[in-house]
Amino acid sequence: MSAGIGAGQRPVVDVHAHVLLPALQASAQQSDPEGFAAAADLDLKRQGPESAAASGRMIGERFERLTVLGRRLADMDLAGVDVQVVSPSPSHFYPWAGRDLADRNARAANRAVAALVAEAPDRLVGLGIVAQQHPNLCPDLLDDALGMGLVGVEISSFAQDVELSDPRLDAFWSRAEETQALLFLHPFGCSLDERLDRFYLSNTVGQPAENAVALSHLIFGGVLDRHPGLRIVAAHGGGYLPTVIGRSDHAWHTRPDSHSCAEPPSSYLRRIWFDSLTHSPRQLAALVEAAGPSQVLLGSDYPFDMGAEDPVAAVLAAGLDDREADALLRGNAATLLAGILERNPS
Repeated sequence: MSAGIGAGQRPVVDVHAHVLLPALQASAQQSDPEGFAAAADLDLKRQGPESAAASGRMIGERFERLTVLGRRLADMDLAGVDVQVVSPSPSHFYPWAGRDLADRNARAANRAVAALVAEAPDRLVGLGIVAQQHPNLCPDLLDDALGMGLVGVEISSFAQDVELSDPRLDAFWSRAEETQALLFLHPFGCSLDERLDRFYLSNTVGQPAENAVALSHLIFGGVLDRHPGLRIVAAHGGGYLPTVIGRSDHAWHTRPDSHSCAEPPSSYLRRIWFDSLTHSPRQLAALVEAAGPSQVLLGSDYPFDMGAEDPVAAVLAAGLDDREADALLRGNAATLLAGILERNPS
C-alpha cells in the first residue's frame, strides 16, 4: 500500500498506464505490410527524423517496463501506486487498417490486455480498443472488451475521417452509456503533420491540441447532450481546452454556428474526467478549479518519457487541500470504477 494521503483507506489508482503488445504489432505488419509501411512513413513525417530516432531509443530503453509484469509491479510499488488502469500503447490503434484487420486487431488487443490483468488482478485493471475508422464495428468491439473482463476501451481523438462528433459513432456512444464502460481518450498522431516535425512538437504541442479538438467535438457536437451518462477520461489533463474554456463559452454566446450544444461549453467539463498529467503544479490546480475536484484522477503515462516518474508527488505539489488530494489519488477512481476496485485487498 502506498504511503500517500489517507493510507489504509482506498487504493491509489493510476488511470493512465500503457502496455506494449509486440505480437500484435508483428501480426498487423504481416497481415498488411503495405499499410503498415505507409503508417510508419506517416509517423516519420509527423515526428521528423530526429524525434523519431529519439522515440525509438526511448522505447528500447523502456521495453522491459512496457512488456514485463514483474518490472511493472516493482515500478508501481516505488511510485506508491496500488492499481494501474492499463491500456494498449496508442501505436496499436492502426487507424489505417481495413475492416477485417481492424476487427481482428482490436479483439486480439482485448485478449492480450485481459491476459495481463489476469496475472495480477489485485493490481491491474484493463482497457481494450475499438476500430474507430469503422464505426459500425465499435459497439461489438466494446462488448468484446467488456466480455473479456475489461472495464472499457481506449479511444483516439480521431481516426481517418471519423471525428468524435461523427453521427456514425452514435450507436457506440449509446452502447458505452448503457454498459457504463470507461472510455479513455488518448490521441494517436496529430493532424498538423509537418508543421510539428521538429523539436518533438508532434507530442508537446500535438497531443494537447488533439485532446482539445476531440473534447470540443464531443461538446459542440452534442454528444454529451445525447449521451449524458458517458464516462470519459481525457488523458494529458484534457490538453489545452480546460484552461482556455472561456473562449469556447464566448463563442457559444456570440456565434450562432457555435451555439450547437445545450449549455455553455465550460459546464461539460463537470461531466468529463481528466487525468492529472499536466507537468505543472499550477496547471493541475487550474484544471481542478475548471473541472472540479471530483473530476480529476491520478495519471502517469507509465512508462513513457513524457510521463511522470513520481505521479503521486506531482499531485501533492499542486497545493490542494488534503481532501482534494485524496480524491485525486483515491476517491475519484473508486467512484468511477465502482465495484471494480473492491477486489483489491488494500
